Amino acid sequence: MDIHAHLLHGGARSLPADALEKLRRQAVAASESGLSHTYVARMYGISRKTVGNWVRDYQRRGEAALVPQRRGRRPGERLALDDSQQLAVLRTMSARLPDEAGLPHLLWTRRAVVELIHRDLGTALSPATVDQYFVRWGVRTKHLPPILPGDLPAPVPGVERIAVAWLCPRPLPEAEPLQVLLAVTGRGVLFFMAGERPFEPERLAEFRKRLGVQVSRSIRPFVRAWPDEHHELRPLLDS
Repeated sequence: MDIHAHLLHGGARSLPADALEKLRRQAVAASESGLSHTYVARMYGISRKTVGNWVRDYQRRGEAALVPQRRGRRPGERLALDDSQQLAVLRTMSARLPDEAGLPHLLWTRRAVVELIHRDLGTALSPATVDQYFVRWGVRTKHLPPILPGDLPAPVPGVERIAVAWLCPRPLPEAEPLQVLLAVTGRGVLFFMAGERPFEPERLAEFRKRLGVQVSRSIRPFVRAWPDEHHELRPLLDS
């Protein structure tokens, strides 16, 4: 029985696991590309409610939401980018800033990485999917220390307070550790700069300057995480 016959007789739940996963991926990808849930439902012969549930689950859980519960999978087995492609992206980000790589951005963002992957690898991903790769690579704020009341600089009219962290993740087992300067605005917009060597004072100053231009307003960074071995450089971004 083909996929359309399964849908006609028993709905999406009656599909074999492989076919159901394929259908979920196609429906979510179509929705992420901008098509309405109604159009996607009609295109694949499923209900609009099912499309909405799949998309919301994917936005909440990422790749795990697309795979039906069955045998365990090896990490990365069903990722859109294999490890070699991820390494290529990481090497570009650590070697150059977006404008140096020919992209119209001053710092790396979700959108800038989406554009890099599409241009260099021919793969169209949504910002939500790229966010899943950020988690995989350790470019994230989830495990940073909580912000205590005394940590926030005093508010100043017209000045945006931005949390900053210097992280040292190892994005993949076969990759070298990265040095990452990461900034997050109060609205959750993420900017970062990456490199293979510790940042020099000039690079920290450049990050701060680019960050101010990118957000188009005066900024007041405050540090949430910083390597102890470079504590003397912290004041360059903690003021």
